[in-house]
Order: sequence, then C-alpha cells, then structure tokens
Amino acid sequence: MSRILVTGGAGFIGSATCRHLVAAGHDVLNLDKLTYAGNLASLRAIEAAPNYRFARVDICDRAAVAEAFAAFRPERVIHLAAESHVDRSIGAAGDFIDTNIVGTFVMLEAARHHWSGLAAAEREHFRFLHVSTDEVYGSLGSEGLFTEATAYDPSSPYSASKAAADHLVSAWARTYGFPGLISNCSNNYGPYHFPEKLIPLVILNALHGKPLPVYGKGENIRDWLYVEDHARALALIVERGRIGEKYNVGGRNERRNIDVVERICAILDRLRPRGEPHAGLITFVTDRPGHDQRYAIDAGKLETELGWRAEETFDTGIEKTVRWYLDNEWWWRPLRERVYAGERLGLLAAAGA
Repeated sequence: MSRILVTGGAGFIGSATCRHLVAAGHDVLNLDKLTYAGNLASLRAIEAAPNYRFARVDICDRAAVAEAFAAFRPERVIHLAAESHVDRSIGAAGDFIDTNIVGTFVMLEAARHHWSGLAAAEREHFRFLHVSTDEVYGSLGSEGLFTEATAYDPSSPYSASKAAADHLVSAWARTYGFPGLISNCSNNYGPYHFPEKLIPLVILNALHGKPLPVYGKGENIRDWLYVEDHARALALIVERGRIGEKYNVGGRNERRNIDVVERICAILDRLRPRGEPHAGLITFVTDRPGHDQRYAIDAGKLETELGWRAEETFDTGIEKTVRWYLDNEWWWRPLRERVYAGERLGLLAAAGA
C-alpha cells in the first residue's frame, strides 16, 4: 500500500477517489480548500478511517503545500484540485487561471522539491498524476475519437486553463525528469455530484417541478463515465502508468444531452411519478458561448496497457445515480438551500460590467 496525497479530495471526483483508495488500504491525505463545490459530507463514510486524514489547504499557498509534503511524505500524488465548471469560467475566468494554472505550478514545484530529496529507491517509486479533461482537445465532428495524440484546441476559459496545466506537467517531466503523468477523462456522473452539472441539476429540478434547462437543441454529445469507474482508473494509472505518458479515460457511452435528460425523466416517471411525465418540464434555452459539439474518448491505451475497463454502462450508471439522489436528500438539500439553487450560469456580462 502507498501513501497517497490527493488534492481536491472533497470534490466530486476527488471524494470518489479518496473513498476508493481508503477502502483499498492506502494511507490518504486529502488537501482541499473547501470552495463552494468542496463538501466534507461526501467523505462521511471514511472520515473516521485510520488511514485517512484531511487538511484544509489552498493549493496556491506554497507554504501550506510544502508543509503537507514534508509532514506526510507521499509516495504518490493525485492532483485533482481545480475549478471545473465551464459555465462559471465564462463569467469568472480569473479563479480558473489561479487554481488550475498557478495551483498546478505550486503543486509541481512542491512535489519536485520533495522528490529530489528522496533516496534513490524512493525517487524511483514516486509518481505525480495530474487529472485533466477531454475538453482540452476541443470539439469533435460527427465521427472519430480523442486519442492521447489529439492536438489541443480548448474552447473555454476552463478548458484553456486545464490545457495550460497539462503542458506544465509535460514540461516538468521533460525538463527535470520529473515522474509526472496525465489523465484526460470524459464527462463524469454519479453520486455526490455538485448540482450545477447537467445530470444532478436535471434530477433535482425534476424532483422540485422546476424547468429542466437544455442548451440549444440538446444535440451536443458527451461520452459519460461513471465516477467510481474513473476512481479505479486513477488508482491504476498512478500505480502502474508509464512516467511521462498520457492516458485517456472514457466510458464509451456517447449520448446527446437531450437523450440524457429524457432518460432521467423516464426513470423518475417510474420511481417518483408526478401525475404527468417529467419530460414536460424540459425547456430549451439559449446555448452557452463556445459550446463544443461532441466529445468522445478512445480509452484503448488504458484498456490495453493497464487492463482497465468501465464496469458501468450508461443505463446501469444513470439508474444508480438517480436512485442515489432519491435516497440521499441529506446530502443534496443543504446545497440546494444554501449554496446553489439551480440558477442559470455562464451568461456573458456586458463589457466593463
């Protein structure tokens, strides 16, 4: 078992990763700033585990990050901390530049300093995994898949900031021989997902009889990855991935946004009927700026080299997800009441406003 430092471990993917690693017996330190999307309730199942600890740390705080490395002496780092919502990046890009680019630089330098001070055998064992997104590749046409060799073409402030962070990790590997790796994942979904994202937003709005907003005509296509499948992939990549390499992680579950929304409505019609179909709540709204048409991941490298496979299809995963939200109001209701009530994000402000 390894000592693994996880950044952003109170977020959606981060909390799933922490739960997976702790259950597998690893010693985990979770660093999280606890911004609006960080939620320690997502870690309730492991908070008392002897092999888990939490520290409230901003990854842009060099002194605090250095102290965490010195005290914990990790053998692995899984760097997940990031501002991640495209819509929010449109109206507040500065937060994304600070956390996703500057924060990654701080993490790389702290990790490099820690790594360079290790004994030879420990240096050989150390790994730093930067978790990124398929959005760095831009938009696909009607055919083809993103591979690890796809050229970068980010469309939003969010994806541009993640692309910059990817390039930093690659540069540190080439310049310093630093043992960095990168993973680029498709759209995640599942339990504990902050309700600003499409799937939890639709589930919760439907439960409250509110409009279900769908951008444009709902024809944008995403490849959906169940979050626990992603957590398994990250644990595998950081242990067995080749240094300096990139690994795409995708569920091979392409769906149009409108099909996702209609599937959720059909499940809710069966599990929580309201007298009339939930699909009647669907409302088409003006598309967001720079909305990429299609993402689709080729996960063949990860599947062939490391033997990973997604265990959930979209149909099995979305059923589990809807049921989880129905059964866990204790988790989402405080967020809806005090943090985010489902309002529209990503609208452009007037210049100078």
